[in-house]
Amino acid sequence: QAQLVESGGGLVQAGGSLRLSCVVSGRTFSNYAMGWFRQAPGKEREPLTAISWAGGSTRYADSVKGRFTISRDNAKNTVYLQMNSLKPEDTGVYYCAAAASLSRAYSVPDYWGQGTQVTVSS
Repeated sequence: QAQLVESGGGLVQAGGSLRLSCVVSGRTFSNYAMGWFRQAPGKEREPLTAISWAGGSTRYADSVKGRFTISRDNAKNTVYLQMNSLKPEDTGVYYCAAAASLSRAYSVPDYWGQGTQVTVSS
């Protein structure tokens, strides 16, 4: 029903910044809560952040709180992840996700993107 396409990943030095984007198609974007997950090498995929359908509520993992910011532009069917003060442990594949609620977007999303690689050098 929905297709998610991430972009913006790459190589960055520790302390630097990146902004990831995720474009959603298939149905009305504003009907989805959105989230971002990360899978580091040798680790389980973990939720990082999520944002409600209207954008008025957000949730962040402790590991990224204060450094990462999720936002959305419903007119552009796009969700963003602004990543600042990046650390080597932020390295991994970042996945965009869509769900029917904020809680689901942070736990068991209904739709996934293919992921984009982020590598933070030390």
